[in-house]
Amino acid sequence: MSTLVAFHAHPDDECLLNAGTMARAAARGHRVVMVIATDGDPGGEGQAGRRLIEARESARLLGVARLEHLGYADSGLGPETYPDPPGRTRFVRAPIEEAARRLAAILREERAEMLLSHDPHGGYGHRDHVRVHEVGGRAAELAGTPRVLEATVPREAIRRAVDLASRFRLLPSEFDRAGIDGIYSARSEITHRIPVGRYAAVKRASLRAHASQTAAGTGADRTLAALLRMPRPVYDLVFRWEWFIDRHHRGAVARDVFGGLDREGL
Repeated sequence: MSTLVAFHAHPDDECLLNAGTMARAAARGHRVVMVIATDGDPGGEGQAGRRLIEARESARLLGVARLEHLGYADSGLGPETYPDPPGRTRFVRAPIEEAARRLAAILREERAEMLLSHDPHGGYGHRDHVRVHEVGGRAAELAGTPRVLEATVPREAIRRAVDLASRFRLLPSEFDRAGIDGIYSARSEITHRIPVGRYAAVKRASLRAHASQTAAGTGADRTLAALLRMPRPVYDLVFRWEWFIDRHHRGAVARDVFGGLDREGL
């Protein structure tokens, strides 16, 4: 069996892009480790402790064997990055080499065969997600981790979803469709398309574990709350696949993240 390390910027990042892949790997007997760079509390509102507790519950549901927090502060999503809090550094300001050494130490300790990271766009462009891509790639180099899979979504699928939502007037009038061109990845770049429909229930449970981000009236991320309001059949349909990019992959689009590792001398 192999060891997979999933690297995320914030508590709850695992829920949408690769929770199904993590649960699938754990269910098949692989060791799954989750590393979170920040506490998910950009404004210092006292949510850090709660969000890390929620991350532990999500990890438990997904079958994660070990959860680590690198100790950085959330860089936030607004136009300006807040000053560093006392004694800590916003993740986006952390030197890539320093953060990569911390992650590489875990990869070496776990003898990880695989790292799950973000695509170069950081998905929808969050500065901490972009830094995950940068730090993850360098950490894998330092640790000699054989495979790096960048979690993403095919941009074409997002366009279709936006077009459908527009037909039913579900989007705000100021929504900028052109902005889709700069997020996630083109379908032609995707090398791994993983079927995770069997794990939709645990993926949804993982999302629900982050109650501070999904509870009504909290002012938290409305997108996550909206996903939990989806009827179960619709949710299962939307989240039945997860996508990744392996920059060294050649050949047909793969349906197993572990495929071929035995032929790479592991």
